[in-house]
Amino acid sequence: MKAANFSLVFLVSIALLAHLRAQTAPHPLAKALAELDTQIRNNPKQADPYHERGCVHFKLGNFKESVRDFDRYIELRPGRKAAHWQRGISYYYAGRYDDGRLQFEGYQDVDSNDVENAVWRYMCMAKAVGISKARKEMLKIGADRRIPMRQVYEMFSGKLKPADVVAAAQAGHPAKELLTRQLFYAHLYVGIYFDLEGAVSTALEHLNKATDDYRINHYMWDVARVQRDLLKSQLVKKK
Repeated sequence: MKAANFSLVFLVSIALLAHLRAQTAPHPLAKALAELDTQIRNNPKQADPYHERGCVHFKLGNFKESVRDFDRYIELRPGRKAAHWQRGISYYYAGRYDDGRLQFEGYQDVDSNDVENAVWRYMCMAKAVGISKARKEMLKIGADRRIPMRQVYEMFSGKLKPADVVAAAQAGHPAKELLTRQLFYAHLYVGIYFDLEGAVSTALEHLNKATDDYRINHYMWDVARVQRDLLKSQLVKKK
């Protein structure tokens, strides 16, 4: 019994030590930021680290810093300006809605079939000039074959309900991985839709589903997490 008790105490001690180390270890994003700071300091004319650091800043909620890095990246690689949709998203969260609108309008020259591009332009306009005008001036989009992007477009155009988007994502019993991706995007954009409509609690329900139930390995998952955390913060302030 004594030997067993000693073994149990030893195992508990090891587990506790591992937990404490995890608690004090640098956050992966903080570590990445420090490494990119060093790269840029050592070679300030290298473009890619600015893009990478801009992405890290965005994930950390440092929106102004994210825009600054993306701007510097484009200064060094001006040919990448139109395609830089991440910059448009950072503009949106930094409150620079006209700059975001222009970024997404420029992206049309890169891909005129991307529903997400039209939605993010709509989002910028909804903040700047209101939903009614944003809806009237929705970008015309070609054949985005990703499910449920067509339904997402129609929802923001005022022609479908949020439930139609979620239903489209589930239709046809797709394979698990595909279903996860489709439901992620469905709940992300339904959540954003409700947020713009002022239904923050409902928006948060959908964003929680996107981030927790249908996680995907893509930059847009971080966008969903950022949006979710901002809404959580809003609700806390209201209480």
